[in-house]
Amino acid sequence: MRGIAILGSTGSIGRQAIEVLSLHPDKFYVTALTAHKNADLLFEQVRALRPRMAALTGEEIPVPADLSFCQFCFGPDSLEKVARECEGQDVLAAVVGVAGLKAVMAARKAGKRILLANKETLVAGGEMVMQACPETEDGPTLLPVDSEHSAIFQCLQGADGNPYEKILLTASGGPFRTWEKERIQKATVAEAMGHPTWNMGAKITIDSASMFNKALEIIEAKWLFAARPEQIQVLIHPQSIVHSAIQFRDGAVIAQMGAPDMKVPILYAMSYPERLQTGARELDLPALGMLTFENPDLKKFPSIQMAYDALKTGGAAACVLNAANEEAAGAFLKGEIPFGRIYEIVDFALQKHGHLPARNLSDIDYADALARETARKML
Repeated sequence: MRGIAILGSTGSIGRQAIEVLSLHPDKFYVTALTAHKNADLLFEQVRALRPRMAALTGEEIPVPADLSFCQFCFGPDSLEKVARECEGQDVLAAVVGVAGLKAVMAARKAGKRILLANKETLVAGGEMVMQACPETEDGPTLLPVDSEHSAIFQCLQGADGNPYEKILLTASGGPFRTWEKERIQKATVAEAMGHPTWNMGAKITIDSASMFNKALEIIEAKWLFAARPEQIQVLIHPQSIVHSAIQFRDGAVIAQMGAPDMKVPILYAMSYPERLQTGARELDLPALGMLTFENPDLKKFPSIQMAYDALKTGGAAACVLNAANEEAAGAFLKGEIPFGRIYEIVDFALQKHGHLPARNLSDIDYADALARETARKML
């Protein structure tokens, strides 16, 4: 049995992870759970799964007497503490934001395998994280959980050592795929939250609408698969059936397909290299009809070009992009800025701080803080 700590257990990925591992009690057990502020759900999960550790990264609150069997910790540092001290072999990083980076590094120092559903970890600290996650005789020490990167990883299992020529990173296009640029600029929160195919948390849904989620995934793919930026091609695929693909030098393409359901990539990372029943909906190919693909409109969605520019700049540019986007997307969700302002804020932060280095965690913290300060001043 593999012991798994779930960082972000009350979020969308965390809840689905609990669902799929509960299907296989002979394979997995939960060693730790963390949440930010959703204490009521966290307490329910602790009662059901009985982990040894749990954490709330928000404010400290009284713990119910019936949960005395579990060690609780509180505050921003509790994420790292759990990642470092929990039992078991695996840590599922499913928190939102750059807060996941330090927890991932702490888990790796403790010898844990990382199941990564936190984009910002690789975006902000890609080189450092990959150095800490080498391939071993027992297999990879970092497995991607994002549907696109899991798809690429799965496709590479069939490569038999042949190098890929190109990564084809698919994107649904979000709710604004067919909108005119001027209309996108003025979109409301309700319109941005209307994702056509995926049910996700608020921040990720807004990132999908702005396509900053795809910008972050371009940066992730560069680090996960040692890709050159020009090898990563984004394709708009509204049906969300082909989760991504790889192309070889002879022109052959291997794609990973499935119904849009995160249970498959979550459980594949947990059980790798074994494949287990997920309870996910099976893909009905005859019912699909047509699958379509198109190039993204970089004028309507400048976030994609920003990702390539950040990779070209190097250093902390990707960290700055992520930090400014977190601040801007959060402000949009609160109704403080129009949708189009997100792009302007991120672009300005990149122009001002994109040159900073990213040699270590201190550099990354500094760049992250400066980018957020600049974004807040613009707000």
